[in-house]
Amino acid sequence: MRRRMLPLFLAALTCTAIVPAILHAQAAAKEAAPKQAGHPVAAPALTPELVSVKASLAKYEDPIVALRDGYLSTVGCIDFPKGAVDGPITYPPGAMGVHFLNMGNVGPKLDPAKPQVLIYEPVNGKLKLAAAEWFMPVQVAGGKAPTIFGQTLYGPMDGHQPIMPKELRHYDLHVWLWKTNPKGVFTSTNANVKCPAGDPYTFAEGTDGHMHH
Repeated sequence: MRRRMLPLFLAALTCTAIVPAILHAQAAAKEAAPKQAGHPVAAPALTPELVSVKASLAKYEDPIVALRDGYLSTVGCIDFPKGAVDGPITYPPGAMGVHFLNMGNVGPKLDPAKPQVLIYEPVNGKLKLAAAEWFMPVQVAGGKAPTIFGQTLYGPMDGHQPIMPKELRHYDLHVWLWKTNPKGVFTSTNANVKCPAGDPYTFAEGTDGHMHH
């Protein structure tokens, strides 16, 4: 009788140990997953390098600090409601937001701590930091597309009217450090970013699916 009970006892003991561990792991994974609209969503984690860059730029969550450091607002909130194709570059449907440009950071070398552009999303009358952008005009790129964070900047492309002259051909790379981008941290447009509908400074680009310069 005792020999029959021993395997049953061991099986019960194993289940008692394993089941709580599985439930705990599932709960931890659910808690760790980023949430949007009350539901867990998959989102790529930032690399350790990008986590460090995000921390170094956290002061710019206050746009007044950005102004004091030489970033100037381009005013317009750039939206791509239908996405667009601009030569070799594809913009999925989404927005970019309001660009703050610092020409003092423009040069032939890219510094992780000194993005040329900060991007803000207008939310309830306030500007919330969403991304940083590394930007280089073709005139200073030396005939080669620059790289940073293991990524080659997109381009060359014309300047984005109306916030910059068409003649300002450049390379750029958006990095969504603060606003999760479902298409990836380096995708130019972000479906989670919204420009105020009907606002005179919201510029809807590519409404026919193509950019026009």
